[in-house]
Amino acid sequence: MRILVIGGTRFIGRHLVVELLQRGHQVTILHRGRQNPFGDRVIELIADRLDHHSVKRALAGLPFDAVFDNAYVWDRGTSARDVAAIVQSIPSKLHRYVFTSSVAVYTFGLDLTEDAPLADRADRYTRDKVESEQYLRREARRRGLPVSIIRPPFVYGPHNHAYREAFFWDRIERGRPIILPDHGENLMHFAYVKDVAWALARTLEVDAAIGQAYNIAHESPVSQRAFVESLARVAQRPVRFAFLPRERIHQLGGRPLGDPLYFGEALDMSSFSVRIEKARRELDFQPTDWEVGLRETYQWYCRYARDQRPLDFSFEDRLLQEAEWEN
Repeated sequence: MRILVIGGTRFIGRHLVVELLQRGHQVTILHRGRQNPFGDRVIELIADRLDHHSVKRALAGLPFDAVFDNAYVWDRGTSARDVAAIVQSIPSKLHRYVFTSSVAVYTFGLDLTEDAPLADRADRYTRDKVESEQYLRREARRRGLPVSIIRPPFVYGPHNHAYREAFFWDRIERGRPIILPDHGENLMHFAYVKDVAWALARTLEVDAAIGQAYNIAHESPVSQRAFVESLARVAQRPVRFAFLPRERIHQLGGRPLGDPLYFGEALDMSSFSVRIEKARRELDFQPTDWEVGLRETYQWYCRYARDQRPLDFSFEDRLLQEAEWEN
């Protein structure tokens, strides 16, 4: 098929393009032009997706069979209006419009299925994803837009630009303790990036995926502590823990998203987990083994991401002065 990928050069989109090329599709990427790891294997369109006029010019008259709306502009947000700008700029009738959403569209909870109520939180990311999904479903009803939606939780893997796995390996490899908010009991659910890319591409091949949303994740959630222990295990390093109440961390200035971080980027959230039976049943989805995904990610970290950030442990050292240490 002739496929348009919005983004396609950084993390999920990069793996998606690899998956689509391996399946024999002709891929066009629309991005801001900062990098193109694929060279002439893809057709390249340069535009800022938030500049609706430039998007319209870039896509004018170009026929596509499918669109993967994958890029979210973190520093400025990506609203339903920005999604609509893509939809309205595609002149051809589509086989599929696939939207990369997130489990952030749910209220926090455990064992969430795809029919769980959508969240009404005030944060921009959640609002953008919820309103974008709602817009696409309206277009599906209004004019038959063949929409499929993929909702991953925390995504990890090679080329992750968020400071998540690397945050912990940067400390574990230096023998530094990991600070667990409270005692690290909050549950987290992860998805391996290659599984997300596979599921996105798979929706093209399954007619039943039209009009559906799918959770894509590992089989089970893990606690914050178990997550760090898994990272240490694949790095074959010991890990030490220190404990500090979450409330006190925040009082001292710690931020879940943005500096000073204390538990990776956006990883200290309320407990949540999702069910993946629907994706198993309708997409034939089989998640990658947790340890396999982590090992592949650690290998990439060792080659490309180790020592790539300036490290400042002064804030964590302040926290450690008040922390309770594990015996």
